[in-house]
Amino acid sequence: MTVASQVKQTLATLKGNQGTLRLYSMQTRDQETRLVYNEALDAIGIIINDLERRMQTLEYQEPQYKGN
Repeated sequence: MTVASQVKQTLATLKGNQGTLRLYSMQTRDQETRLVYNEALDAIGIIINDLERRMQTLEYQEPQYKGN
């Protein structure tokens, strides 16, 4: 498995986790719990953005990974 495919797999997993956390945040009635979910969403969002930038760098440096 290439680095690019590992990064893409990690991104897909994180985006799935992000969706799950968003759903949990919307479903809870407890404000403190909602705050914890939203903090986790913020952290995952930052990580996703960083990995997407890394993926762009990989695709630029290694064009064979683009679109795979």
